[in-house]
Amino acid sequence: MTGILTPERLATAMTYDRYRERIRELLAAGRTTGTDHSDQMVEFTRLNNHRMGRIDKTVKLSEETREVLAGLDRKLKWVLLAEAWCGDVAQNLPILAMMADAAPGITLRILLRDENPDIMDAYLTNGGRAIPKLVCLDGTTLTELFTWGPRPEPAQAMVRGHKNGPQEPYSEFVKKVQIWYAKDKGKSIQREFRDLLTALI
Repeated sequence: MTGILTPERLATAMTYDRYRERIRELLAAGRTTGTDHSDQMVEFTRLNNHRMGRIDKTVKLSEETREVLAGLDRKLKWVLLAEAWCGDVAQNLPILAMMADAAPGITLRILLRDENPDIMDAYLTNGGRAIPKLVCLDGTTLTELFTWGPRPEPAQAMVRGHKNGPQEPYSEFVKKVQIWYAKDKGKSIQREFRDLLTALI
């Protein structure tokens, strides 16, 4: 437990609905989250906004996932570090929001990575500021219970393989990962969270 996720810091975090609203507001102004408002980053954000809308409408939680969520008998706070331009955030955040909505005891809040560098640096992945990064806290004591991210393990294994021995340009590799997400339809992240939450029951 780092003690960095204090009630004061959590009070600045956004709900999923507010995060989506903020992205739409930024896009309307030709901007994105963070400090890089280049055409490329804004276009990534526009694409991700579309992805999240599609996932919201098409991905469903499995019965197994709903059973685990319904069986939780404790309050949890999920704190997610994110940015609007990040493709992995767009693919995973909607499903995390669905799971939180299906569990009365889970509260999901979102912090922007680049506005909270000290928090991000407390939760690095292999030394990098990879997102999304979720921190699960006890809802009462704010004791850290587990972390997850930046992506489901099958996708993370693809990333490790590309870093260790790239077989194609990075832009082509990113497309391959997005194809994996489209075929997986949220099954892997649900399975991983069923295991993490079952350990808390």
